[in-house]
Amino acid sequence: MKKELICINCPQGCNLDVEFDKEKIISLEGNECKMGVKYAEEEIFHPVRMVTTTAAVMNGFIKLLPVKTSCPIDKSLTLNIVKEISKVRINAPVKSGDIIIKNILNTGADIVATRTVGKIGSW
Repeated sequence: MKKELICINCPQGCNLDVEFDKEKIISLEGNECKMGVKYAEEEIFHPVRMVTTTAAVMNGFIKLLPVKTSCPIDKSLTLNIVKEISKVRINAPVKSGDIIIKNILNTGADIVATRTVGKIGSW
Protein backbone atom coordinates (compact mmCIF):
# COMPACT_ATOMS: atom_id res chain seq x y z
CA MET A 1 0.00 0.00 0.00
CA LYS A 2 1.02 3.62 -0.48
CA LYS A 3 0.21 6.72 1.51
CA GLU A 4 1.19 10.38 1.39
CA LEU A 5 1.75 12.12 4.73
CA ILE A 6 2.94 15.50 5.92
CA CYS A 7 5.31 15.03 8.84
CA ILE A 8 4.45 17.18 11.86
CA ASN A 9 7.36 16.21 14.11
CA CYS A 10 9.33 19.36 13.26
CA PRO A 11 8.61 22.75 11.65
CA GLN A 12 9.92 21.61 8.26
CA GLY A 13 6.70 19.70 7.40
CA CYS A 14 8.21 17.21 4.95
CA ASN A 15 5.95 15.58 2.35
CA LEU A 16 6.39 11.85 2.88
CA ASP A 17 5.68 9.16 0.31
CA VAL A 18 5.37 5.88 2.18
CA GLU A 19 5.02 2.36 0.82
CA PHE A 20 4.19 -0.29 3.40
CA ASP A 21 2.67 -3.69 4.03
CA LYS A 22 0.82 -4.98 7.11
CA GLU A 23 3.97 -5.20 9.22
CA LYS A 24 6.60 -2.73 8.04
CA ILE A 25 7.53 0.24 5.91
CA ILE A 26 8.98 -0.90 2.59
CA SER A 27 10.11 2.51 1.34
CA LEU A 28 10.01 6.10 2.56
CA GLU A 29 10.84 9.19 0.53
CA GLY A 30 10.73 12.90 1.28
CA ASN A 31 11.92 12.95 4.87
CA GLU A 32 14.73 15.40 5.61
CA CYS A 33 15.50 13.95 9.05
CA LYS A 34 15.09 10.79 11.15
CA MET A 35 11.95 12.15 12.79
CA GLY A 36 10.11 11.54 9.51
CA VAL A 37 10.80 7.82 9.76
CA LYS A 38 9.42 7.67 13.30
CA TYR A 39 6.38 9.77 12.35
CA ALA A 40 5.54 7.58 9.35
CA GLU A 41 5.80 4.37 11.41
CA GLU A 42 3.58 5.73 14.18
CA GLU A 43 1.02 7.31 11.85
CA ILE A 44 0.62 4.19 9.71
CA PHE A 45 0.71 1.44 12.34
CA HIS A 46 -0.41 3.15 15.59
CA PRO A 47 -2.07 6.52 14.86
CA VAL A 48 -2.93 8.56 17.96
CA ARG A 49 -4.52 11.96 18.49
CA MET A 50 -5.09 14.49 21.24
CA VAL A 51 -8.85 15.02 21.31
CA THR A 52 -10.12 18.57 21.78
CA THR A 53 -13.80 19.47 21.95
CA THR A 54 -16.28 21.26 24.21
CA ALA A 55 -18.59 20.13 27.00
CA ALA A 56 -21.79 21.78 28.23
CA VAL A 57 -21.55 24.01 31.32
CA MET A 58 -24.48 24.65 33.64
CA ASN A 59 -24.75 28.01 35.48
CA GLY A 60 -21.51 29.30 33.98
CA PHE A 61 -20.53 32.56 32.30
CA ILE A 62 -20.14 30.57 29.10
CA LYS A 63 -22.20 27.61 27.92
CA LEU A 64 -19.39 25.48 26.48
CA LEU A 65 -16.17 24.48 28.23
CA PRO A 66 -13.16 23.64 26.07
CA VAL A 67 -11.69 20.27 27.07
CA LYS A 68 -8.95 17.92 25.87
CA THR A 69 -7.54 14.49 26.55
CA SER A 70 -4.65 14.36 29.00
CA CYS A 71 -2.63 12.26 26.55
CA PRO A 72 -2.94 11.07 22.95
CA ILE A 73 -5.44 8.27 22.36
CA ASP A 74 -5.91 5.73 19.59
CA LYS A 75 -7.29 7.59 16.56
CA SER A 76 -10.06 5.01 16.07
CA LEU A 77 -11.59 6.02 19.44
CA THR A 78 -11.87 9.74 18.67
CA LEU A 79 -15.55 9.78 17.67
CA ASN A 80 -16.62 7.59 20.61
CA ILE A 81 -14.77 9.86 23.02
CA VAL A 82 -16.41 12.99 21.59
CA LYS A 83 -19.83 11.29 21.87
CA GLU A 84 -19.14 10.39 25.51
CA ILE A 85 -18.09 13.97 26.33
CA SER A 86 -21.27 15.31 24.69
CA LYS A 87 -23.34 13.46 27.33
CA VAL A 88 -21.70 15.36 30.21
CA ARG A 89 -23.14 18.48 31.89
CA ILE A 90 -20.61 20.28 34.09
CA ASN A 91 -21.65 22.55 36.95
CA ALA A 92 -19.73 25.82 37.19
CA PRO A 93 -17.35 26.88 38.62
CA VAL A 94 -14.67 24.93 36.77
CA LYS A 95 -10.92 25.62 36.86
CA SER A 96 -8.52 25.06 34.00
CA GLY A 97 -6.85 21.71 34.65
CA ASP A 98 -9.84 20.17 36.46
CA ILE A 99 -10.48 16.57 35.48
CA ILE A 100 -13.93 16.35 33.94
CA ILE A 101 -13.93 12.60 33.17
CA LYS A 102 -11.38 10.14 34.57
CA ASN A 103 -10.05 7.36 32.34
CA ILE A 104 -12.52 7.95 29.51
CA LEU A 105 -13.56 4.67 27.85
CA ASN A 106 -10.76 2.88 29.73
CA THR A 107 -8.10 4.55 27.56
CA GLY A 108 -5.99 5.78 30.46
CA ALA A 109 -6.68 9.36 29.35
CA ASP A 110 -8.59 11.87 31.44
CA ILE A 111 -10.72 14.66 29.99
CA VAL A 112 -9.34 17.94 31.31
CA ALA A 113 -10.80 21.47 31.32
CA THR A 114 -8.66 23.93 29.37
CA ARG A 115 -10.40 27.09 30.59
CA THR A 116 -11.66 28.46 33.89
CA VAL A 117 -15.40 29.19 33.96
CA GLY A 118 -16.91 31.10 36.84
CA LYS A 119 -20.39 30.54 38.19
CA ILE A 120 -23.08 33.09 37.35
CA GLY A 121 -23.70 35.38 40.32
CA SER A 122 -20.51 34.44 42.16
CA TRP A 123 -18.63 37.71 41.76
